[in-house]
Amino acid sequence: MQGVALVDHTGMKDEEKDTGRIEAFSDGVFAIAITLLALELKIPHTVEGGEEGLVRALVSQWPSYLSFVTSFCTILIMWGNHHEMFRHVRRVNTGFMVSNGFLLMLVTVVPFTTALISDYLNKVGAVVACAVYGGVFVLISIAYNLLWYAAAKDRALLRSGVPEQVIRKFTRNYRIGFPLYLLATVAAFVSPFVTIGICTALWVFWAFTMRRGEAGIHSS
Repeated sequence: MQGVALVDHTGMKDEEKDTGRIEAFSDGVFAIAITLLALELKIPHTVEGGEEGLVRALVSQWPSYLSFVTSFCTILIMWGNHHEMFRHVRRVNTGFMVSNGFLLMLVTVVPFTTALISDYLNKVGAVVACAVYGGVFVLISIAYNLLWYAAAKDRALLRSGVPEQVIRKFTRNYRIGFPLYLLATVAAFVSPFVTIGICTALWVFWAFTMRRGEAGIHSS
């Protein structure tokens, strides 16, 4: 595969970047996963009571709206972090592609776990549904760590100009995810809403750290 000449405004050395196909494939998977979430937004068909009945029917579907927003924002932030990681990756190898495939497989499961939340958040099975929801994000966190490890080990796949502080920042942020998502999973047995709250807080955190990471790179 022919490399693509990389021109970057961050000050890092221009190099041949050979990740175009895997980035395009990954973007497609993220896009499909985030689109599938909308399938859980159902239109009420059997409604009694006219307009008021329709309003009640729509309001009664609040678990679908909550899970949709949480999952949509989470996948969006995951895609953004995936993009940020690939800005520092120059080439790929088998281990990196397998790790990326593992991550993408888990991303495609998020619509399923979102459907579980939609159907069971206000029912008896809420604890199990939220534990499964959090558990998938535990696995996604592991996948991100494996992917970054494959890229950053001995700087084998990274661009030569990536600062050491950037490598440490990515490593630290990815390591934080595992215990926090594990906490969110266990918290489901205390209250399903605690799990949703932790997952929501985490995508806000990832968005904030990603924005700070961009600012740090551009100012270096």
